[in-house]
Amino acid sequence: MRRIKRDYSRPLFSKHKHSPGRSLFFFGLLIGGFLVFVITQFSTLQLVALDAVGMAPTSTPFASFHAQRGLDAYLRGDVETALAELRTAVELRPNNIDYIYEYGKLLLENGQSQEAFELGVRAVELYPDDPRGYALQSRALQWDSPAEAIPIAVNGLEKDPNFAQLHAALSVAYTLIGRYQEALTRGALAVELDPYDPVTHRSYSVPLIFVGDRLAAIAQLEEALKINPNLTNIYFELAAQYRALDIDEMAVAIFQRIIEMEPDNAKAYLRMCETYSGVGLFAVAQEYCEEAISIDPEYAAAYRELGRMKYNRRNYEGAIEDFETCVALGSTEIECYYLRGLAHWILGQCDAAWTVLQDSLGLVDNTPENEPVIRNIRIGLQNVTRDCPAYRGASLPTAVPPTPIPPTPIGGFG
Repeated sequence: MRRIKRDYSRPLFSKHKHSPGRSLFFFGLLIGGFLVFVITQFSTLQLVALDAVGMAPTSTPFASFHAQRGLDAYLRGDVETALAELRTAVELRPNNIDYIYEYGKLLLENGQSQEAFELGVRAVELYPDDPRGYALQSRALQWDSPAEAIPIAVNGLEKDPNFAQLHAALSVAYTLIGRYQEALTRGALAVELDPYDPVTHRSYSVPLIFVGDRLAAIAQLEEALKINPNLTNIYFELAAQYRALDIDEMAVAIFQRIIEMEPDNAKAYLRMCETYSGVGLFAVAQEYCEEAISIDPEYAAAYRELGRMKYNRRNYEGAIEDFETCVALGSTEIECYYLRGLAHWILGQCDAAWTVLQDSLGLVDNTPENEPVIRNIRIGLQNVTRDCPAYRGASLPTAVPPTPIPPTPIGGFG
C-alpha cells in the first residue's frame, strides 16, 4: 500500500508571501459579486427587511384564489363582488379560458353584454376549438341580435354538440325570431344536458312564456332558484309570470323576498308599486314608488309610475311634475309623455297639451300592441281641438270621435 510521506519538520500552515495585487483582485471580485447579488435580489431583500420591522406588504394571492372567491360570492348572490374577484383573476391570468368564461358569464348576469361579447371573441381567438367562447358571444347577442347569435352558436356546437349553454342561447334566439318549436326543442335539450345550471332553466322558460305555457315557465324558473336561491334576477322573472296570471299575492311575496335579501333594491319597490297599482290600490302603490325614489333619486321608471299614481288619483299637477322628471332623467317611456299631455289638457293648458301629445305620437311605433296608446293620444289631440279656441280646426293625424272623458292609462306593467 502506498503511503503519503509528510515532512513533519515543516509547519502545517506555512506562511507564504502573496502579492498585494492578487489580494486586491480577489477582494474586488468579492465586492462585485455582492453588488450583483444586491441588485438582482433587491426586491426580495427589501421585503425581508420590511418584514423584520413588521411593515412588509401582504403577498398577492394567486389567480385561483380570486376565482374561487368570485364563484363563492356568486353562489351567495353577491354579483358585484363576484365580478370584481373574477376580473382580478382574468387580469392575473389573461389567457386562462376557465377564468375568461366564468367572468363572461357573470358579465351576462349583470347585463354587461358588450363586455361579455368581447371576452367571447377573445376566447375564440385564443382557443378556437373550445365552445365556451362561442357561448359567451351567442348569449351576449341572443336578446338584441338573435339572428346574429344563431350562426355563432351553431359554429360552437360544431366544436361540442353537447354544450348546454349553446343550446340555451339558441332557445332564446329562436324564440325571438318566431321559430318557437325549434326554441322549445333547444331549451329542453339544454336542460337535459345540464340540469344543474340555472341558465338552462331560465333560457327554456323564454319559449314557454312566448307560447303561453306560463305554468311550465314558472316550473323552470323555480328549478333555477333551487339551484341558486340567491339570484334576484330570477325572482323578478318568476314574479312577472305570476303577475301575468293575475296571481298578485305570489308576486308580492316574491318581491318581499327580494327586499329581505337586498333592502336597498329599488327595482323591487318599483315592482311592488306596479303590482298594487294594477289592482287599484293606488295609495299603497304610491308609498312603494316613493321608497324606490328615496333609494335611487334618479330612477326614471319610478317617477313614471309615481306620476301614474298621481294621475289616477287626479293629482294632475303632481303627475306632470313627476313625468317631467322622468323625461329629464332620459326616459323615453311613453307614459311620461302622453299622460303628461292629457294632464295638461285636463288642466286647460292647451299649448303644453298640444305640444306634448304631438311629441308622444312621434315616439310610439304604430304596432298592434301600441294601438291603445295611439288611440288615447289621438283622442287627447281631438279634445284639444274641441276645447281650446287656438287649436280649433287644427289638422289631426286621423279623424277620431271626440270624447269628453279623459282616457284612462293603459294597464299594469310586467
